[in-house]
Parts: sequence; C-alpha cells; structure tokens
Amino acid sequence: MAALSAWFWNERFWLPHNVTWADLADPAPGVEYPKAGHLLSALPLALGIFAVRVVFERCIAGPCASILQIQTELSRRAQPNAVLDKVFTSITKSPDSKHLEGLSKQLDWDVRKIQRWFRQRRNQDKPSNRTKFCESMWRFTFYLCIFTYGIRFLLQSPWMWDTRHCWYNYPYQVLSSGLYYYYITELAFYWSLMFSQFTDIKRKDFLIMFIHHLATISLISFSYVNNMLRVGSLVMCVHDTSDILLEAAKLANYAKSQRLCDILFVVFSMIFFATRLIIFPFWILNTTLFESWEIIGPYPSWWLFNSLLLVLQLLHVIWSYLIARIAFKAIMRGKVGKDERSDIESSSEEETETTLKERIKTAQSRGENGTNGHFGSKSWSQNHNNW
Repeated sequence: MAALSAWFWNERFWLPHNVTWADLADPAPGVEYPKAGHLLSALPLALGIFAVRVVFERCIAGPCASILQIQTELSRRAQPNAVLDKVFTSITKSPDSKHLEGLSKQLDWDVRKIQRWFRQRRNQDKPSNRTKFCESMWRFTFYLCIFTYGIRFLLQSPWMWDTRHCWYNYPYQVLSSGLYYYYITELAFYWSLMFSQFTDIKRKDFLIMFIHHLATISLISFSYVNNMLRVGSLVMCVHDTSDILLEAAKLANYAKSQRLCDILFVVFSMIFFATRLIIFPFWILNTTLFESWEIIGPYPSWWLFNSLLLVLQLLHVIWSYLIARIAFKAIMRGKVGKDERSDIESSSEEETETTLKERIKTAQSRGENGTNGHFGSKSWSQNHNNW
C-alpha cells in the first residue's frame, strides 16, 4: 500500500517542476493550502444534501405540484405473468417481432396483447410528471442558490476579471474559506446525485448519467488536489448558468405552461451556446492552455487537466448540436419537443405506431384522408407535446 500510495502521489506528476509536497505541507500560520483529505468532508455533506432534498421534495416541491395541479398519472398495471416478467427483467423490455411470435405461441396470446403488456410494464417503472417536477424543482433551487453564491464570491475575486491571476504564485495559492465552501458544496451535490440514482426510479439513461456524475466528481476532485481551484471555480460557474434555465424550462413543461416553456428553452439555448461555445473555449480554455503555459509551464497533471477540459468542450459541441436540433424542430412545430429520456409512454401513440399500416388501409377503404381521418385528430398531435 505504501508503494502504491507513493506511486499515485508522485510529485513529478502532480506538481510543477522544483515543487514538492513538503513545500505545501507547513504553510505560514493562518494560511491553508488544499489537501486531498479535505475531499472526505464532501461525503457526509452529500448525505446531508440528500436528506435536504427528500424533505424539500415532500414539503415544498410536492405542495407546489399540487397547487399547479400536477398529479401522479395512474398507469394501468400489467397483469401478473411469470413468463413475460422473466423476459422483461432478463432479456428485453421491448421485444422484437421474433420474440413476440415466440411468446404468442408459448402463451397462446395475441401479439397485440403481448405488446400492450410490455408497454404497461414499462410504464410502471417510469417516473410520473409529478415526480419529475419535484426532482427538477430541487435541482433548479440548488443551481440557483449555488450560482448566486458563486457569482457573488467570484465578483470579489481578481481572477474573475483577469484570468492570469489563476496562475500567479501557483501552486502557493491560499485556500480561502469562501472558495473551500463553494468547491466542497458542488462536489457534495454531485455525490448526492450519485447516491440518489440508486434510490430513484431507474431511467434508461442511468448509465450515461452515472458516468457523467463520476466524471464531474473526478474533475472537481482532481482540480482541488492540484490546487487549480481558481480556474475550477470559473468552470463551475459557467456550467451552472445554463443549468438553472434548463430546469426552469422543465418545470414550465411539467406545469403544462407551453408558452413559458418555449420562452425559457429559447433563453436556455442562447445562454448555453454563449457559455459553452464562446465563454468556455475563449476565456477558460485560453487561460488553462496558453496563459498557464506562459506563467508556470506544462507538467504531467497539467496535460491531463487540459485534456479533460478539451473532452468537456467536445461534449459541449455535441450537446449544442442536439439542442439546436430540438430548437429547430420547436420552431418548425411551434413548440418544444418531448424529452426522450424519461417521459411516460403514451399508449395511444404506441398503438398508432404499431398499427399505422392498418389504419392507412382502413382510412383508404372508407375514403378518408389525412385531414379528416385518424392523423388529423387532436389526440394524435397532443401525443408529441411533452418535452
């Protein structure tokens, strides 16, 4: 263990040239530098944040949902069936035609009946709009509070106005109490999201979000140990800006305020593009890549830190493309499209998809067209209104 610890905390990887851990171990009285042990305080704080979230959703978000008449949808439960339940849990939640035919012969059930069973079974495991409203209200509240704290702190910090201060006298930069609380609270929040993933209703993007939270925790922890807190605080503030508006747009959507949702989504898109495609690369990456090279020079952990930020920028480009697609479709359709990752499935929508050809034939036989037949009905269009 001693050899492993010595290898992991190798000074030549973590610190600039001619700097050792001993140089940072005993600062002057009243002076504190970041230490890896500080990160452990984020774990009990994460449990506290998780507890606050539970109380918040029950005592504040829940009543707000009731006032807005956001109720838990009562989806029809699938009838007990050992064979289908085993297929659902062990093989697939959306069987293809081959599986459907086999199950139809085995159970002597109609294929449509089996499809309906799987749809109902999937809906049992999906969160309701009320649940999603409470989750989004909690995240909106946290992001708003932490952003307000962060921006007030950064407005008084010299590196907010001149990013070269992120590297002056590095790594001998004093850890202030304000910066410590900002960093540890953000880290604890993402730890709490990791915990809540295992208690919340599991969604289809569980693995993606798990990796996202793990990567965020790793990047925050890495920058803390490496005493890159100044530039790290800028990164966190930039990301929290658009997250507030995204959660606000979701709240408006769950409250069925389509106009407000569309307005918030447009504002969110503009802020997202400005912060992730302009401010982040031309302000933050500029200082981590070029100003730091000029002031302190590169070293191994410097390369890793910048590589992670470049990967993050690549993700920004991908997310911006996806958001632009949603915005374009919203403009063409007049409203924001549905959130594909977690919405409750619409039974009428799925049935329409599975019997599309049959309906076309029926419409043709009756002499109906797209305007007067099934496709012009109000229920058809409303199935695509949720984001």
